[in-house]
Amino acid sequence: MKKSFIIIYLFVFALISCNKQREDSIELRINKLIKQMTLDEKVGQMNQLSGVGLSEDMIEMIKSGQVGTLLNEVDIETVNELQRIAVEESRLGIPLIIARDVIHGFKTIFPIPLGQASSWNPEIVKSAARVSAQEASSVGIRWTFAPMIDVTRDPRWGRIAESFGEDSHLTSVMGVAMIEGLQGDTLSHPSSVASCAKHFAAYGATESGKDYNTTWVPEIQLRELYLPPFKAAVDAKAATFMCSFNDINGVPSSGNTFLNRMILRNEWGYNGLVVSDWGSIEQMIPHGFCKDINDAAKKSIFAGIDIDMMSNAYSLNLSELVQSGAVSISMIDEAVANILRLKFKLGLFDNPYTPKPDNNPFYKPRSLELAKQTAIESTILLKNKNNLLPLSENIKKIAVIGSLADSKIDQLGTWCFDAEPENSITPLQALKEQYGSKIDIVYEPTLLYSRDKSDLNFKKAVKAAKESDAVILFVGEEAVLSGEARCRADINLPGAQSELVNEIKKSGKPFTMVVMTGRPLTLEKEVDMADAVLFQFHAGTMTGPAIVDLLFGKAIPSGKLPITLPRMVGQIPIYYSHKKTGRPASNITFIDEIEVGAPQTSLGFTSYFLDAGDTPLFPFGYGLSYTTFNYSIPQLSSTSINKTDTLTVFCRVRNIGEFDASEVVQLYVRDDVGSLVRPVKELKQFKKIFLKKGQTEIVDFQITAEDLSFWNSDMVKRAEPGSFTVWIASDSRSGSDVNFILE
Repeated sequence: MKKSFIIIYLFVFALISCNKQREDSIELRINKLIKQMTLDEKVGQMNQLSGVGLSEDMIEMIKSGQVGTLLNEVDIETVNELQRIAVEESRLGIPLIIARDVIHGFKTIFPIPLGQASSWNPEIVKSAARVSAQEASSVGIRWTFAPMIDVTRDPRWGRIAESFGEDSHLTSVMGVAMIEGLQGDTLSHPSSVASCAKHFAAYGATESGKDYNTTWVPEIQLRELYLPPFKAAVDAKAATFMCSFNDINGVPSSGNTFLNRMILRNEWGYNGLVVSDWGSIEQMIPHGFCKDINDAAKKSIFAGIDIDMMSNAYSLNLSELVQSGAVSISMIDEAVANILRLKFKLGLFDNPYTPKPDNNPFYKPRSLELAKQTAIESTILLKNKNNLLPLSENIKKIAVIGSLADSKIDQLGTWCFDAEPENSITPLQALKEQYGSKIDIVYEPTLLYSRDKSDLNFKKAVKAAKESDAVILFVGEEAVLSGEARCRADINLPGAQSELVNEIKKSGKPFTMVVMTGRPLTLEKEVDMADAVLFQFHAGTMTGPAIVDLLFGKAIPSGKLPITLPRMVGQIPIYYSHKKTGRPASNITFIDEIEVGAPQTSLGFTSYFLDAGDTPLFPFGYGLSYTTFNYSIPQLSSTSINKTDTLTVFCRVRNIGEFDASEVVQLYVRDDVGSLVRPVKELKQFKKIFLKKGQTEIVDFQITAEDLSFWNSDMVKRAEPGSFTVWIASDSRSGSDVNFILE
């Protein structure tokens, strides 16, 4: 045993020494290269442009060292030729990095990030990112602008689709999983793609849910809610960071020294690369923060932004700013070192070219199977009245209603530029392939698209419903209605879809409503009308097979909401970890219950809406199954701990239903009394477990003082002695609680 330990120790020591030597070698090569570079060549490395193929202007810029990274080149022959020009025809032979938005898949498209978060399975998120990296790198892409780890509580914001939801902990876990999947075991491997943690920071707090809008975030909230996923990204060695479009407390991120230098560089010790968002340096002028492009370039370099994406602010102004003494050459050298370091780590100096694959790297069977499984685990069962689902395979006729049942492009979701919709398998297509020979499938699209307001085909849909043994109604949003600059003030079902739901309800037939969307929608009346509800954030290439397996019980729903579903838009922001109030909701009187002419009084008033009460439609962490899980009351290893102890919390989870299935077991904690008002509860950990019917598992979690700490008014993060409440539950509003003391 002792001998084995020594061998392992020597191996680990040798590995650490080897990595240290490699890092030292890279730094020596960086310093040597920087000494050889002219000022204009240094500034060229800091200039990022969108590719335009093999144009004469681009070729000349690369030859003369005026561009360091390129966006949006996806043709392997073009990429290799541009790389050849950079390596063989420029003075110093510095390779390019080719970048592209690969947000939730390259060719094989996985659920949008909000959907992936619904799986509560970091391993499947990591695996999906690995496939995305393998496909993208096969055409020369070595840098992508993902994950987006902006925490948001506003479903009106279009970019919520790219987020992992409302919770800082869940976002951190999923963000790290995506980073690890994209970057692989080592960045130098040809199939690894540099990740980019974005948008730094608080972009998800954009006022009124309107994209690019202002944010006002107290530093305590910034550190408690919005920054933890980015700190987790630093710890996970995310290769790059991207600043955000918005201003934070009056200072745009692209010129924000507090964020990019004081916190990211100095406090967290990050030595990776920081890139602006598209044109965001120049956009500090319309912000009113910079008087002109020269001023914008100066403020961005002072803030520590290494690469200017598509503003031309650096390329047109930095050399002059250095020569005038307004910007020190050391700032330029620091930025260039960060850029070169990534190029060395990616192995581009040694292997700049991308070999043409022998076989088609896209849509491999294992990739499609993973995409299907991710779609399955991302789907949330919100309602299942009288156990309508799963459907029996013995039914004779099924009515499929709604255009989204057969829209190859819309199921892919937002921001997947390289997707090929023709390779999507829709629910209707999958139904016909699997059951067309056994079940009569009647399809009525009824509406041409989700925004269609015509009721001309409603009668045909109702007739199909009445004549069928099962009815599946597909509703939701087209892909184009969510994503960047796709914000909605009204998040009801668009078009005449709600009216269609009402007509199907009138048919008298029980029906399943499948929601396919890029954001949370306000669906209270539609959910009330439906007998069963499957909810999907746009689930990608394999949406169809996933939905069909769920409908017929070949797969069991296990998704959980990563964000609260409001009853109506006026409740926003509504989120589970809200602060306590001196008048918590109780004795709720709804608007129609108030007597006409009732006198005004302040007695008994509490915090709620007259027309919506105090609860969401569905809470964070919610999701049903075809089986039932029973949770015992949590048990503690001790009723008190000190700041160096570890507390174990556990409970028994038993599958008492009729199906083998997975369950997401969630741990929530509340600090009962603090020097600052604390949230009613906070997610601290979770585990996804699989239980066969009748099986019981003891699920345990470990809690330390670090888990109980928070940012105090003196801007120090620490745990305070006192009473804490803990839950182990299936969602944020359920479960029994127990208490313990931190001494």
